[in-house]
Amino acid sequence: MAYPLTVFSFRVDWGGTQAAFSEVTGLNFEVQIIEYRDGLSQEYSTIKMPGLKKYGNLTLKRGVFASDNEYFDWVNAIKLNKPERRDITISLLNENQDPVMVWKVMNAWPTKITSPDLKASGNEAAIETIEVAHEGIKIENA
Repeated sequence: MAYPLTVFSFRVDWGGTQAAFSEVTGLNFEVQIIEYRDGLSQEYSTIKMPGLKKYGNLTLKRGVFASDNEYFDWVNAIKLNKPERRDITISLLNENQDPVMVWKVMNAWPTKITSPDLKASGNEAAIETIEVAHEGIKIENA
């Protein structure tokens, strides 16, 4: 019997560095719809054609570690209209830690960092979030 893949074992390579993330979301895209109708059409409705692809932002979450400034270094490298773009590879792993499905995110750059909420009565790990814009996703499913 075949079972679907699990989501809890994955690896993220972001520009040559592998980083441990607790969550990755936003691996989606859509094709926008162009509606069109010409005046000679016998139908009283529009036709729908595929338009531009639209990619959502990628959100990566990980624990906060002392002296780890990689998020902030990447954001601080942004100059006016010249972000440091990186390709990000997210690999879903099987039980042997081999990639079985891979998302390749092209030309990503950070748009937002969210630091953890601090709470004196809290009992959870400090998690920071980075949101990145990108220019496309290629999916490889072995």
